[in-house]
Amino acid sequence: MPSHDSVSPDDDSPDEDIPLGNPADALALIERERANLVRDIAPDPRLMYWPWGFAWLLGFGLFFLRFGPGGRVYADLPDWLPIIALMLLFIAAGVTTGFAGSRPLRRTSGPSSRAGLIYGWSWSISFFSFSVLFSRLAPELPDPKAGLLWAGGMVALTGALHMAGSAIWQDRQLFVLGAWTSAVNIAGIVAGPGWHSLIVGGLGGGGMIVAGILGWRRLR
Repeated sequence: MPSHDSVSPDDDSPDEDIPLGNPADALALIERERANLVRDIAPDPRLMYWPWGFAWLLGFGLFFLRFGPGGRVYADLPDWLPIIALMLLFIAAGVTTGFAGSRPLRRTSGPSSRAGLIYGWSWSISFFSFSVLFSRLAPELPDPKAGLLWAGGMVALTGALHMAGSAIWQDRQLFVLGAWTSAVNIAGIVAGPGWHSLIVGGLGGGGMIVAGILGWRRLR
């Protein structure tokens, strides 16, 4: 039986059984195994960002076509269609990302798993709280401003939660996405009703699609 102190050239043992010649080799092996572990347990960034990116593009795009700047109508759609479409797209995106994010959590335990669970609940509770608040305030406002309140508030919350998530996961790209979303939202609010939907749908949704591509390339 060969000893662990000598390995023949024809030995088929895995790389980790080969003695490491120096600390640099050990560090390289640790980094390689860490990267493999991240690829195994991390959710696909495309499944986490793209559903929301396309939901924003399509949903806010319908709002812009029906409720354009100054009340202009670019497409003669039923009044109820944009909001129903946006809600259905958001639900579909939430289900997709929830499923994609829950699979790695089921394979892990400890502080990271608990942090992911708490972070997910934070999104649900925060959006529900804002919905209750806006449902009380919106009837007191004209329809264009009520729509801006709903859209601007929810997008602002999204940007803030992205930046909070970056602190939890130590993910600089997530902070950049949150800051970008916040900046786009501010620009849309300043531009006013109608323009907000166009700016947030195009730049905000497009930013999420780009984030998914960059995250996927980094993970690979």
